[in-house]
Amino acid sequence: MSIPKEPRQLMINLMYLVLMALLALNISAEIMNAFYDLEDSMVTSSKLTTDAIKATEEGIQPLLNKKPKLKAPLNEGIQRVREYSNEFADQVDYYKKGLMVISTKAQEMTDAQIETHFADISIDNKEYYDEKTGNPKASKDKDWTTWWMVKQHKGDSLQALVNRTREGMIEIYKETINKVKKEAKLKNDEVEKRIANFEQNLTLGINDSIWQAKTDKATWAEYKFYQMPFAACMPTLEKIKADAKAAEAYMVNDLASLVGGREIKLNKFFPVINAKRGYVIKGEKFEAEVSIGAYSTEFAKTSTITVNGQRVSLNAQGKGQFSETANSLGKRTLKLTANVTNPLSGEKFSESSTFDYEVGMRSATASPTKMNVFYIGVDNPLEVAVAGANSNKVNVSCSGCTVNGSGGKYNVRASSPGNATIKVSAPGFSQDFKFRVKRIPDPVASFNPNKDESSGSLGNGSFKGRKGIFAALLNFDFEAKCQIQGFELTRVPKRQDAQRGVNSGGSYSGKVSNLVAAAKPGDIYYFDNIKARCPGDKAGRKLRPMVWNIK
Repeated sequence: MSIPKEPRQLMINLMYLVLMALLALNISAEIMNAFYDLEDSMVTSSKLTTDAIKATEEGIQPLLNKKPKLKAPLNEGIQRVREYSNEFADQVDYYKKGLMVISTKAQEMTDAQIETHFADISIDNKEYYDEKTGNPKASKDKDWTTWWMVKQHKGDSLQALVNRTREGMIEIYKETINKVKKEAKLKNDEVEKRIANFEQNLTLGINDSIWQAKTDKATWAEYKFYQMPFAACMPTLEKIKADAKAAEAYMVNDLASLVGGREIKLNKFFPVINAKRGYVIKGEKFEAEVSIGAYSTEFAKTSTITVNGQRVSLNAQGKGQFSETANSLGKRTLKLTANVTNPLSGEKFSESSTFDYEVGMRSATASPTKMNVFYIGVDNPLEVAVAGANSNKVNVSCSGCTVNGSGGKYNVRASSPGNATIKVSAPGFSQDFKFRVKRIPDPVASFNPNKDESSGSLGNGSFKGRKGIFAALLNFDFEAKCQIQGFELTRVPKRQDAQRGVNSGGSYSGKVSNLVAAAKPGDIYYFDNIKARCPGDKAGRKLRPMVWNIK
């Protein structure tokens, strides 16, 4: 079977394509994992909703026993919507399995096998998954997902299934609510209002006008699945299942309210982080369990949390503030207990956990990152940390220098030799650190700005090719440059009187240029009274002489 491909630019350089493909592979691994994490979250959400539906159904049975005329039709309606929702989930799994098989195995199969093979397979079959990553082998496939969902119109069938299921659930709800309206003492306008609210609150369903406003695609299937990688299709399908489960939950909660129960909605979601410990040394791993917390504001009236037996007041969002003064050093363990009463059934639940944190004395470090002294005229990098204090709350100042920076990283500028004091402070803490301040080390007069070429022998042509001298800073870890201010040059020709010239700056000029140009084998050149100025210097410094023999 041939698969239709999108037009490609025929003249693109092959090596460019390879490079871009490699880059895509490097980036896509994290994106693929994000898709699968999203799918897992959808699955978990559906499981939690199923558990909540079961708890609600069980919770209203004692109330229904007192109202036998309501019991049969309500339980029948709950049973019908459950079976309808489960059947729908199985039908959506048909598309998930189909995509898995086709994207992984289609190259090896005939048309007939493609249509029938996945009917009997499990989506958890190991042959469809990569042993190293644990993700499906077809994660990045786009062509087969496009072919099956768009070109073979499976996406159109899925859209029709979703909308049929939406209408079916609405019909089940209508029939059930009308059966019980007399016993539940509902007026006609209340019934109509409940039905309208049910329809309005259903997230299950595909409204063409909504997706058409976002794209120019011809169909919903093309909008959702055209050139979409397999990994992106899976959470899309799982969300459709979750929407059906949410519709089931809405109906069960609504029916439960007719028998005196209250509708409990998980209407607050928040991230939860549970750290293994509250104190970590630099270089160690910080480890924590993260999850999504769900909460109903209905619980605020019936729930409590205690910390080491001390009750914490909760607000409407189920959150409270706990604090204690750390009066002793060492590990401190907090035992947290949550007591929750289901406002629907009156059932009580209690769960506990512990959290450890470490109490220590504050201490600070102030460490130059390059040398153990500060040098005048250059930026001296400094790292500062105060144990137990946020870096944004740390203040760093200097006596005998200036300091700039934040977040633990600073630069120090010193102006005169001697000593400097770094003062580190944080709320409730202060500490001083003393450092020596030195001038930049003397540079070396050299023909090369980066290494020592201060004396020796040179050929006549090589010597004449040099255009001046430099002040080379050797084995110095900072970005700094010293400048030659001037020097005297003496040429001693073989069996002739010495000739002398004075030069300003490092580059040859005037008489010194002429003396260099006159060099002959056997001559000796003396560079004396060399002066250079380095960053931070108030006056030039004298460098050692250079002596060169011409050969």
